[in-house]
Amino acid sequence: MKLVSAWLRIPFWQRVLGGFVLGALAGWLLGPAAETWFGPLGELYVTLIKMIAVPLVFFAVINAISSLHGQKSVAALGGRTFLWFIITAALAVCVGLAVGTLLQPGTGNLSLSMDHGYTPREVPSVIKVLMDVVPSNVFYALTGIGTKLNAAGETVLAPGRGSILPVIFFAGLLGFAMVKLGDKVAEARKLTGQLSEIMIQVTRFVLEMTPLGTFGLIAGLVGSYGFEKLLPLGSFVLALYVACAFHIVVVYGGLLLSHGLNPLKFFRGAAPGMQVAFVSSSSFAAMPAAMRSITHNLGVNKDYASFAVPLGASIKMDGCGAIYPALCAVFIAQYTGTPLTPEQYIVVLIASVLGSFGTAGVPGTAVVMATVVLSAANLPLETIGYLYAIDRILDMMRTMTNVTGQMLVPVLVAKETGLLDQSVYDNPSTNLGVDELEKRAS
Repeated sequence: MKLVSAWLRIPFWQRVLGGFVLGALAGWLLGPAAETWFGPLGELYVTLIKMIAVPLVFFAVINAISSLHGQKSVAALGGRTFLWFIITAALAVCVGLAVGTLLQPGTGNLSLSMDHGYTPREVPSVIKVLMDVVPSNVFYALTGIGTKLNAAGETVLAPGRGSILPVIFFAGLLGFAMVKLGDKVAEARKLTGQLSEIMIQVTRFVLEMTPLGTFGLIAGLVGSYGFEKLLPLGSFVLALYVACAFHIVVVYGGLLLSHGLNPLKFFRGAAPGMQVAFVSSSSFAAMPAAMRSITHNLGVNKDYASFAVPLGASIKMDGCGAIYPALCAVFIAQYTGTPLTPEQYIVVLIASVLGSFGTAGVPGTAVVMATVVLSAANLPLETIGYLYAIDRILDMMRTMTNVTGQMLVPVLVAKETGLLDQSVYDNPSTNLGVDELEKRAS
């Protein structure tokens, strides 16, 4: 037990960072064999996250809605949250366009070829996306985040099981029903709260696997990827990472300062969720860590966080849905020697902001979003095929940007509405898992 206690006393972010460094070293030393030896550790970790994601959200949303005082407060919080989703997405598009224009990733003697694994994505209609929010079979929607192999041999989210939105929709209905029935279902409301607490505890157990999962994921990635894929498109990788870093540090930091919040304390508290997002490249996988980060570390009201974070994991995509498509548009314009017109810049801005909401829960969001934006701006789609070979490297930074935004907006709204515990925010913890030394209520 002393060994376990000593392990738990190490800050969570340091344990994850250690797993990252050791994984990168193992991948570099073993090469492709690292994927065989250590890849299953990463797969096991992601599977555990998928295992808890749906029940965690389901019980948390029911408990949150049934605990809030009437539908008006829910609607007001939802409207304010959506507004900040839109504002930060628009700012992200502007950052992508500006960085692409400044760094010129599409210029130079580039000789690009279409990646053989790329296949064009079918973009669903807005009506279909909206209709898919309502589950035709509740039990099927609750069976978890399913996967399948697509025509290109990729593992993608299965139709009808790739979005958390149907779960939120049904859980919200149950929560509103409990509000309507009042004292008649007092015991059911109490039971739901207890089940939500149980899932939070299970989440802590699973999050203790994060350092080991990080080791496996990074070892497999470094070992199997190599640097030869990055060299032809190194300028684009650099541009994306610079744009995302600028958006996280400067834009998000500026918004926090405008709300009277210390950005350094936010990043300290949000670091565990950001780390999980980076290594897993999945907003869904990072969702439990993100929820725990903003409630336990940053003091956001639990009931509000239970609604805002899962919603953000589905539709708040500043990296995949805003920066990346904008940068793709600038890249292909530079590569083909056809500068974007002012009208095309406006189209890219509007299509990126609206499209990120319209493709909620769609498999391969970044690729779909790039397809939507390039088509709207009347630009050739070949750029997506060029970039496909390095998509995993790009997705790590895109997803970390997504999840950071998914944590930022609830903090801003909580500050505006009095749902932020300032004393917790000003003294953020970094431990998310089983912490014997934790003194404040989670």
